[in-house]
Amino acid sequence: MPRVAGIDIPEKKKLEFSLRYIYGIGPTNVKEILMKAGVSGDIRVNALSAEDLGKVQKVVEGMKVEGDLRKEVAQNISRLREIGSYRGSRHAKGLPARGQRTRTNARTKRGKRVTIGALKKEVMAKTEAAKTEKEAKS
Repeated sequence: MPRVAGIDIPEKKKLEFSLRYIYGIGPTNVKEILMKAGVSGDIRVNALSAEDLGKVQKVVEGMKVEGDLRKEVAQNISRLREIGSYRGSRHAKGLPARGQRTRTNARTKRGKRVTIGALKKEVMAKTEAAKTEKEAKS
């Protein structure tokens, strides 16, 4: 598998879609990268010459991707927490930070909820035991 920016990209997919496996590269960035490198995005990665792969790698090296980008995002979030902003407090609580409603939805951030009123004592005890076991593992 060819490596670009320290990531193995899929060989059997077109270059246009393979580059999206790199954190920080999306559809718009891919078009920009291919234009700068002068390579067609319709070519499969395994059919790509070493010279063309080198061109793509060189263009990607000039961008902030993977570890550097993840580090910057983490620093931005920690800065928001430190200054005590509303967005920082939402990140700290694990809630949506961009104004989404939480009365319904927000399952990804808040996790699956259990309705307490409909449960019996036995089931409640099992869920409590599972929750404490999960917290102990973390």
